Amino acid sequence: MANRNDNHLQGNMYDKLFKENIQQNLSGIVKHVLSLDVTTIEVLNEDVQYTKERKTDLLTKVIDKNGNTYLLHVEYQTNNYRNMHYRMAEYSIMLQRKYKLPVKQFVIYIGPGKANMPTVIDTKDHKFRYTMTSLSAVDYRLFLKSDAIEEKMLAVLGNIDPQDSVFVLEEIVKAIKYNVASGLSTDRYLQQLHVLVKLRNLGDKLEEVMINVADFFKEEEDPLFRRGHKKGKIEEQIEIARNFKSIGVATTDIAKGTGLSVMEVEAL
Repeated sequence: MANRNDNHLQGNMYDKLFKENIQQNLSGIVKHVLSLDVTTIEVLNEDVQYTKERKTDLLTKVIDKNGNTYLLHVEYQTNNYRNMHYRMAEYSIMLQRKYKLPVKQFVIYIGPGKANMPTVIDTKDHKFRYTMTSLSAVDYRLFLKSDAIEEKMLAVLGNIDPQDSVFVLEEIVKAIKYNVASGLSTDRYLQQLHVLVKLRNLGDKLEEVMINVADFFKEEEDPLFRRGHKKGKIEEQIEIARNFKSIGVATTDIAKGTGLSVMEVEAL
């Protein structure tokens, strides 16, 4: 009983994380995980309730490139639930009854190992199916190159070669440190990252990366580091200016393009 409760609490934790980030990572999930070509996405937040209440993980109304409108329903699973086909069938009937639209359903498995949940109901009087997919089958680079931190973090759950995991974590942590405006948001993203790495047993590697990145930022904040970085940048600007000057570009244009002064350009 305790194990079941632990799994339920853990599942709720991951559900909460994905729902917090859904606005930022939705387009990436639809494109890279579900392989759908849609032009319009409208998130629907209402509960589905008739004889019972169901709260979907993700429910949107979409329009595809051919002008077809349908409901896109997604559930995230961290473990293999043997009655998932019945749960999804319940959702399907209730959604069709409420919205009077076709429903396309996906379960995205984000847990360890392979997904082996049943996806089909096939009896004499009832036939139903939904689509099962897994984040671990998606090339992590599709997520890592995103500018949105929420989508970039999904790289942790993608198809990563073990030898690349440290690199992936470093890229994510640096992106959080560099690109997030407030300290409060930085803490939130780092906490979310700590949650996600548990699904891939990368907790120890994340701790290692956090130490390395912390040392990197300490060094970067050092006045000597900044002075050396500035010196290197000026030397690069001078080299560019010399190249432009050698091909006859006007001094004032070189100054504008490199950030050097007119006097500095003339002195080269």
